[in-house]
Amino acid sequence: MELKKTVVSDVDRSIYDIANPEKAKYKVNKGLSKEIVMAISAEKKEPSWMLEHRLRSLEIYEKLPMPAWGPDLHMLDMEQVVTYVSPGTGMKDNWQELPEEIKLTFDRLGIPEAEKKALSGVGAQYDSEVVYHNVKEEMSSQGVIYTDMDTALREYEDILRAHFMQLLPASTHKFMALHGAVWSGGSFVYVPEGVEVSMPLQSYFRLNAPGAGQFEHTLIIVEKGAKLHFIEGCSAPRYNVLNLHAGGVELFVKENATLRYSTIENWSRNMLNLNSKRAVVDKNGAIEWVSGTFGSQITMLYPMSILKGEGARSEFTGITFAGEGQNLDTGTKVVHAAPGTSSTVISKSISKSGGKATYRSAIVVRPEATGTKSSVTCESLMLDSDSRSDTIPVMDIRNDEADIGHEARIGRISEEAIFYLMTRGIGESEAKALIVRGFVEPITKELPLEYAVEMNRLVTLEFEGSIG
Repeated sequence: MELKKTVVSDVDRSIYDIANPEKAKYKVNKGLSKEIVMAISAEKKEPSWMLEHRLRSLEIYEKLPMPAWGPDLHMLDMEQVVTYVSPGTGMKDNWQELPEEIKLTFDRLGIPEAEKKALSGVGAQYDSEVVYHNVKEEMSSQGVIYTDMDTALREYEDILRAHFMQLLPASTHKFMALHGAVWSGGSFVYVPEGVEVSMPLQSYFRLNAPGAGQFEHTLIIVEKGAKLHFIEGCSAPRYNVLNLHAGGVELFVKENATLRYSTIENWSRNMLNLNSKRAVVDKNGAIEWVSGTFGSQITMLYPMSILKGEGARSEFTGITFAGEGQNLDTGTKVVHAAPGTSSTVISKSISKSGGKATYRSAIVVRPEATGTKSSVTCESLMLDSDSRSDTIPVMDIRNDEADIGHEARIGRISEEAIFYLMTRGIGESEAKALIVRGFVEPITKELPLEYAVEMNRLVTLEFEGSIG
């Protein structure tokens, strides 16, 4: 019996690379200036305090230097980036009311179908604005708020103002200052005390316009004893000009609450993905990150957990796949700031065809965080001799009552393992694919169903010639 050939190649981007003609109702000029920032705020009819926040962020952006570490970002010229593109559709709660080309885009991505089968609510952003948002009546009746950030700014201004960019101030780094100046779109979620959201909420961010930036802001508050699973998906068609993504995610997890935040970032190869995510966790609360990074030319992404309450915990599970022309610099940071806190980090990366995958982590244990436990495991698999993988872990331990473990492995596919499988009647290509599937399986089982399917599409590998 002939074995079906399994190949290890890049993700099939045929669905993602279908671009619509640009039909923006309104967009700002290329570049970044006080006038452009003011124009964005005016178009969105924002309160004065938000405009002031944007202008302060712009001042900080102009003063902060470019990052002096990580991937080289010399190709980014903000004078060539359009920071705000509005499709002008308004926000709908019925897919059928969207313009046909936008509706077809999300149909191809499977978002409406996923909403019917397995989600409590869905938000969809197209370029700089959310075009669709809906939450099941069951969730609304329990007091769950799930809407776009513009609506939140109008209807829940006090809550938003008390939390907006408190975890990610503009001074965090240059691109968070940029985000503070030109942010648009994103999702606002509030889960009341004791409410368990039975099915996930999902927001999907689609950037269609060439040469544009997307700067969505996601703000989630999970009150005492509540539970939520939030899914974030991202994609864009491929162009011959640079696109930029610099979103911001702020997560507030209260006492005894649990939040799982799952992300699949599948940007096109002309994208610079400079995203920032941060969570603060109160007593006995938990943040669970599930992260898949597959697309973009360059990614710099390091979700951060601040465990400020006694007994708080963080779990990070991540997979990175770097192919030809990609430099994916990812990882996580955990700050243990209270006694009895714990964290687990499991990170895996695959690099092929000259791709570069870098893992960075920082585990910080403050003097008061006695009884801390942390375990970090990072594994990298290189599929050829042209690829590169680096592991850069940092352990900053400020007391002697902490239990910290770290394990890192970087290697190629074992020829002995391939030989063993071939002696059992399995062809060489399938043997190699089996090993890769086994490598990523602990990650894929943590992904939501639709993204596990996407992940399995990605891990369709072609082995031609030797490895190593």
